[in-house]
Amino acid sequence: MLCSEFSALELSWKSMPSFDKEYFSLGHLDLLSYQNTFIHRLDPRTKIAVTFVFVLTVVSFPKYEVSGLIPFFLYPVLIFSLGDIPVRFILKKVLIVSPFAICIGIFNPFLDTITLYTLSGIHISGGWVSFFSILIKFVLTVSAALLLIATTSFPGVCYGLQRLRVPEIFVSQLLFLYRYLFVLMEETMRIVRAQAVRSFDKKGLEIRTYINLIGVLFIRTMERSERIYRAMLSRGFSGRIETFRLHSIAQADVLVLLFSLVLCYCFRRYDIIGMLDHVMKGLL
Repeated sequence: MLCSEFSALELSWKSMPSFDKEYFSLGHLDLLSYQNTFIHRLDPRTKIAVTFVFVLTVVSFPKYEVSGLIPFFLYPVLIFSLGDIPVRFILKKVLIVSPFAICIGIFNPFLDTITLYTLSGIHISGGWVSFFSILIKFVLTVSAALLLIATTSFPGVCYGLQRLRVPEIFVSQLLFLYRYLFVLMEETMRIVRAQAVRSFDKKGLEIRTYINLIGVLFIRTMERSERIYRAMLSRGFSGRIETFRLHSIAQADVLVLLFSLVLCYCFRRYDIIGMLDHVMKGLL
């Protein structure tokens, strides 16, 4: 039943106009979390713990380490396959935010010019090595975070954080920030559409008009937030996020957590690529 509902929702999302499709693309990660796979059925606390250990292990590598990061691509590959997550969708999201990582490391080749490697007469400086290390770490960590939401949903992640004894105020603010991002986008869509139907022959599209629209959007969101807050108080909201979907730690969760810890330790402790290269040379 869940699979059929997911297919219907995905089909309706794909058939939307381009403007609405870009808006609803923001919540498509939560749409993917409706699937019923082995990864989706795991407890949110397990997936949060595994993701935290994975990210912490990846960022712990030194700046000149590249080959040691390659085995960690096994993690997203397993999640993509076991969780039935579309690779293109996640890669597109990673590419959208990739300029931030490029801006961080783009000056490394100019600042760190010491030669570390020489391949076929080509000198590779430490700046280029550290730059590629930053890019690999960025791809691994961002894809891990996106896959966590795609297999758990953002409310599920907040629920897991709540069960992990994260402060209630932090969990509530995190969930409200995500939820009312869509409310803000809905108000923006209404204002933009109203302005579009009143702008003939591209008139009324000056910068002054957009400044006024921002002011109108601010006033509308303030009024909307007051109405929502009063509605929440009338329904007994006390600062704690309640959920009707209960989770429990099962044997599969324990095994997945232990397997992930052992795998991250081995990848961090041993040079897997060097060992495979040594084995291949011995066989050949």
